[in-house]
Amino acid sequence: MTQKNRLMSGGRINRSKPLSFTYNDKQYSGYEGDTLASALLANGVDIIGRSFKYSRPRGIVAAGAEEPNAVMQIGATEATQTPNVRATQQELYPGLVCGATNGWPNVDNDLMGLVGKIGGKAMPPGFYYKTFMYPKSMWETYESYIRKAAGLGRSPNEYDVDIYDKMNQHCDVLVVGAGPAGLSAALVAAKAGARVILADEQNEFGGSLLSSRETLDGKPATEWVSSVVEELSTFENVALMPRSTVNGYHDHNFLTIHERCTDHIADRAPNGQVRQRYHRVRAKWVVLATGAHERPLVYGNNDVPGCMQASAVSTYINRYGVVPGNELVLMTTNDNAYHTALDWHDAGRKVMAIVDTRKNPSGALVEAARSRGINVMVGSGVIEVHGSKRVTSVSVAPLNEDGSRVTGSVMKIGTDTVASSGGWSPVVHLSCHTGSRPVWNDEALGFVPGSTVQNQFTAGAINGEYSTEGALGQGVESANDVLKALGLEAVSIALPETDESAQSESMALYHVPHTKPTSQAPKQFVDYQNDVTAAGIELACREGFESIEHVKRYTAMGFGTDQGKLGNINGMAIAAKMLNQSIPDTGTTIFRPNYTPVTFGAIVGRDCGELFDPMRYTAMHAWHEERGAEYEDVGQWKRPWYFPLKGESMQDALNRECLATRKSVGILDASTLGKIDIQGKDAREFLGRVYTNAWAKLAVGKCRYGLMCGEDGMVFDDGVTSCLGDNHFLMTTTSGGAAHVLEWLELYHQTEWPEMEVYFTSVTDHWATMTIAGPNSRKLLEELTDYDVSSENFGYMDWKKMTIAGVPARVFRISFTGELSYEINVQANYGLHVWKALFEHEDKYNLTPYGTETMHILRAEKGFIIAGQDTDGSVHPFDLGMPWAVSMKKPFSFIGKRGMQREDCVRPDRKQLVGLKTTDPNIVLPEGAQGVFDPNAPIPMPMVGHVTSSYWSANLNRSVAMGFVKGGSERMGEKVYYPLVDGRTVEAEICSPVFLDPKGERQHV
Repeated sequence: MTQKNRLMSGGRINRSKPLSFTYNDKQYSGYEGDTLASALLANGVDIIGRSFKYSRPRGIVAAGAEEPNAVMQIGATEATQTPNVRATQQELYPGLVCGATNGWPNVDNDLMGLVGKIGGKAMPPGFYYKTFMYPKSMWETYESYIRKAAGLGRSPNEYDVDIYDKMNQHCDVLVVGAGPAGLSAALVAAKAGARVILADEQNEFGGSLLSSRETLDGKPATEWVSSVVEELSTFENVALMPRSTVNGYHDHNFLTIHERCTDHIADRAPNGQVRQRYHRVRAKWVVLATGAHERPLVYGNNDVPGCMQASAVSTYINRYGVVPGNELVLMTTNDNAYHTALDWHDAGRKVMAIVDTRKNPSGALVEAARSRGINVMVGSGVIEVHGSKRVTSVSVAPLNEDGSRVTGSVMKIGTDTVASSGGWSPVVHLSCHTGSRPVWNDEALGFVPGSTVQNQFTAGAINGEYSTEGALGQGVESANDVLKALGLEAVSIALPETDESAQSESMALYHVPHTKPTSQAPKQFVDYQNDVTAAGIELACREGFESIEHVKRYTAMGFGTDQGKLGNINGMAIAAKMLNQSIPDTGTTIFRPNYTPVTFGAIVGRDCGELFDPMRYTAMHAWHEERGAEYEDVGQWKRPWYFPLKGESMQDALNRECLATRKSVGILDASTLGKIDIQGKDAREFLGRVYTNAWAKLAVGKCRYGLMCGEDGMVFDDGVTSCLGDNHFLMTTTSGGAAHVLEWLELYHQTEWPEMEVYFTSVTDHWATMTIAGPNSRKLLEELTDYDVSSENFGYMDWKKMTIAGVPARVFRISFTGELSYEINVQANYGLHVWKALFEHEDKYNLTPYGTETMHILRAEKGFIIAGQDTDGSVHPFDLGMPWAVSMKKPFSFIGKRGMQREDCVRPDRKQLVGLKTTDPNIVLPEGAQGVFDPNAPIPMPMVGHVTSSYWSANLNRSVAMGFVKGGSERMGEKVYYPLVDGRTVEAEICSPVFLDPKGERQHV
């Protein structure tokens, strides 16, 4: 297809480099410098998508980040698919493949559009909630169709082939936006020697100057832009970042920037290059020079392809050499939009009329239009557009003084393009991200940034200063304010002279009336992407939604990928009128990060695969591999699960490992246990505050078990902590909870008790830990050390320094199996050596390696809990039958003390941990099974607890289980029943959770 809308000259495109691309399986051509949107318009493509609710045909409306309709699916292969890319921001590259994100069988002829036409009146705001409630049984059917209809684009079904990056940066000043205000601010700050980052979302700097025909110092404004950019590039203290959207502004001047590094080259990055980079910037000061978006007016059928922003039409003409039609009707409330009619006329196309809603517009631009013979219709508005897949004509009618009603007869004008301008909305989004609320400015007819606690200045159109001269001046002023705050000398630069003419006052008009009431008039769209209409907003207000936040959520206004950049102010004004209040009283919705969508790839960077979830291996991993260990993942560690011999099933291996440990000696690689070194003069007191039990009198060389609870009193981790010195302790945690516990300790130290002198260091990786357990474990230990490890010299819950196999070691006499047990800790590099030295005595003692599953069985036989399995965030120590682990008499309270004393936590019928013995000893209860007292109770049965741990015990020759039962500690010997999904009901007796050696004699020998 020829580029029928392309001008023979003009624009910033390179006509010597034609590019071909594919849209909806058809091939088109454009030029280097085009965006996908400008190339589509050049080729006369009108329909680029369908609306969300009514599936109405939609065309390109804008030319930048505010575009609501032209969101494309891009990618030539499955692996390079990227959904919802704005055509207005996607630069054209050779071989680009794209398509519309919705429409069936195609975007030009969408059958869902018939539903919108026929049933549109039956789909007001909230119709989902009102329509799909009955019958209740049909909801899943409704849901499948609603989900199928919802959404834009699709995710790829193959792995992303590209590389993404993240970068941390610091600067004195981050200037956001490289229009006239941003460029002048950056130049001043750079000349003063400040470290400057200048970021702009466009592919080149210049902002609005790239799309206008104005002059600076008598030359095209783009020449001034080029000279400033060239000068900035010579400063070593300046980083220039085009194609970089500052998408988030967070507390303490922390901002995130999404840089599209190679999206303009191909759908995948060249070898060795990253596709996108996510910058995390800490700036001492920020200058927001983010400009403003033009507001289209709200009028009947304003979504028909061919309806556009006035400024967007000028952008396509002046920057891309594309006139998106043949005949133009311009509707405006201000002088600035007259530039569009002049641009259109001077491009050789016909301006059918300028429809100015003001009664007596005047000024140089108005006169320039009249001097060209353009028909200027004052005090009027375009009340309705005619056409389906493209504008064919408009209805124009006179309006009263404030534009609230039609006052005369309607005139029809033939045209294929309608450009409208209702003024400008300052881009305040980033200024609101940290909680600052924008304030209404009557002069600017828009919200401008409010007060903020951030180190931030604003300049240009974001402040409602829409002139180039004013923007340049504010840029210099804001930069010098930054320099003053930084203690640097102020800098003055010569600003260029502008050729701007004085403009008459704009009219505050947001919703153009129709001859019919809003509810009966043709649809007047406020939010194009979500099909939010003026009638829908009025209905929401009539139904009682008075907060603009509630109106937003009820109607979905501002929910789309454009986040209401075009429609929000119009929607707020319509709501304000319905509520009989002012726009500032109505307020604005909250703007949150991200300003525009950011890919998951950019957010993740290289933190994916093994770099996101790295596999951690113990020092003995190679030995485990040789022995054929099966593994389970615990806190990123590859832990041996069990060690099957040839021909053994998992249960066979577990039985063998359990029996060997109880009868002789077993060995467990326990290196993965979290280990935190705690030092400082307040270390002992700190432990007393984070553990439920007392630590004040723990002597050097002793160990103690402790529980940790959240503020609600619920257990979240446990472990043994040993006293290495008066002010020195070693805390162990669960393998999966180590990182969380360390973070939790740091949190309380830094926020609650910063006055305490205590330091935490993770030493998990520093030590290799091997636990030998069983009646022959002392004899095995004696084979490798000369140290006296007799019971008299080395008692239970003691630790000693000694040499094991020639290696200095810390040995702890603690037990998680209930057997005589020693936990040997050596520097990690020597772990495999000591492990192998122990196995030199394998045959003599039948030394048997066991994994985590055997460890679980052995501890369950003893009634020892596993945090995270026998606890789930809803049980406190007393529920676990562990009052001995809680000291209520400590001088200073501990975390969770008040929480576990709440009324609900002391109920006698709380679920309590008990042992469970099935009546049939051969039945192993499934973990998670729900218990009931009456197996014949009608459904839904009242459930009284659940099974948390359940195993077959080879040592006891029966199943053992632990679980929670309401009032369980007072129900010993009673029966509880567990209905299973296969229809069986298993009977069990409530008993003590300690099934083996209830006096603990085996671990004290």
